[in-house]
Amino acid sequence: MPHPDLILTPTGPALAPRYELPAAHRAAEAGHALEAGRAEARSPANPYLRLFTIPGARAFTLGNLLGRLPAGMFGVSSVVMIAGVYGSYALAGAVSAAGLVVGALTAPWIARLVDRHGQARVAVPATVWAVLGQLTLLLCAHAHAPVWTLFAATMTTATAPNTGGMSRARWAHLLRDDPDARHTANAFEQAADELCFMLGPVLAAFLCSALFPEAGTLVAAAFFLTGMLIFAAQRATEPPVAPRTSAGSPLRAPGMPALLAVFLAAGAVFGAMEVVTLAYVDGPAAGPVLALQAAGSCAAGLVYGHARRSAGLASCLGVMAALMALPLPAALTGSLLALAGALLAAGAAIAPTMLTGMALVQRLTPPSQLNEGLTLAVTALLGGVAAGSATGGWLAEHAPAPTYGFLVPPAAAALALAVCAATGTGRRARR
Repeated sequence: MPHPDLILTPTGPALAPRYELPAAHRAAEAGHALEAGRAEARSPANPYLRLFTIPGARAFTLGNLLGRLPAGMFGVSSVVMIAGVYGSYALAGAVSAAGLVVGALTAPWIARLVDRHGQARVAVPATVWAVLGQLTLLLCAHAHAPVWTLFAATMTTATAPNTGGMSRARWAHLLRDDPDARHTANAFEQAADELCFMLGPVLAAFLCSALFPEAGTLVAAAFFLTGMLIFAAQRATEPPVAPRTSAGSPLRAPGMPALLAVFLAAGAVFGAMEVVTLAYVDGPAAGPVLALQAAGSCAAGLVYGHARRSAGLASCLGVMAALMALPLPAALTGSLLALAGALLAAGAAIAPTMLTGMALVQRLTPPSQLNEGLTLAVTALLGGVAAGSATGGWLAEHAPAPTYGFLVPPAAAALALAVCAATGTGRRARR
C-alpha cells in the first residue's frame, strides 16, 4: 500500500489511499511521452521550416505565392501593352491608375464577403471575374478599341481578392495558440510580398519584350487563376466562417482609424521613393537599383521574423525615418553605387515596420472580420502610395534638381511616426 494522501471531505480531513496506475496504463503513458519527444526531436530547428510541418501549409502557401506574383506583373504588363499599341505612356498610366483606384475601393467589400462566406466560396468566382477582366483589357488593346473601353475593361478587374490577406488569416487561424510561430508566419508573408513585387515587374517586362506585348498579361492571368484554385482547394486549413456580429466595419474598432492613418503615411514613403528613384536614375539601371530596396526589405523581414521578440510600431517608424534619409546624401554624391547601397539599407526598415503594423491590425480586428481589416490596411497603403508618387514626381520634376525628391520619403516616415506617437496607436493595441 502506497503512502496515503490527506484530502478534505464534508466531515473534515481524511486519509485516502493513492493507488498506482495499472502497468498497462503506465506503459501507454510512457509510449505517448516517448512519441512526443521523438516528434519534437524531428521538428526542424529553423522556425520557418517548422511552419511548413503543419499539414496543408505547403500546398496553400504554394498556391498563394503563385497567385500573388501577378500583383507585381499586371501593372507593368498593361502599361507596356497599351503604350505599344496606342503610343501613349500617359494613357497607359491613366488606365493603370484607374484600375488601382477602383480596386482599392472594392477590396474591402470583397474581403467582407470572404469573412462572411468563406475564402474558397468567394475568392474563386472573384478571381475568375478579375481574370476575365484582364483578358478583356488585352483584347481591347490588341484590337485598338476606343479609349473608353480600356477604362471600362480595367474596372472589371477590381474584384481581385487580397491573396496576401487570406494567407495571413490562415496562419492566424492555424497558429492562434502560438504567438511566436504567428510572428514568424507574418514575417514570412511580408517577405513574400516583397519578393513578389520585386520579381513580378522584372518577369512581366521580360515576357513583354522577349515574346509579344500581351505575353505578360496572359502569363499573369494564368498564374493568378491557377494559384487561387490551388489555394482555395486546401479546405482543411481554411479558417471557419465566424458567426456574424453587430460590430459593423473594422473601422469602428478602437485605434483602427489612427492605425490606418499611419499606413497611409507609410504608403507615401514607398510611392515617393519609387518615382523619385526612377526620375533620378532615368535609364535601364533604374529597375535593378530600385529592386535593391525590396531585397533589403525581404532580407530584413526574414531576420526579424526569426527573432522571438518584436519591436513597437513607433520604434520601427523611427528607424524607417532615419534610414529613408540615407538616399538623399547618396544621390548628392552622384554615385549610382552609393545610391544602390543607400536604398538597400533603407529597405531594411520596410518589412519590420509593415510586419509590426499588420500584427496590430490583427489585434484590433475581430476574428470574424480579419480579412476585411487586413484589406483596409492594404487600401490605406495604396492610397499613400498614390499620394507619395504624385508628390515625389512633382518635386522631382519642378525642383531645381531631381535629388530634392528624396526629401519626401523621410518626411512621410516622420509624419507616420508623429501620427503614431500622437495617437498612442501601438500602446493602445498592446493593452
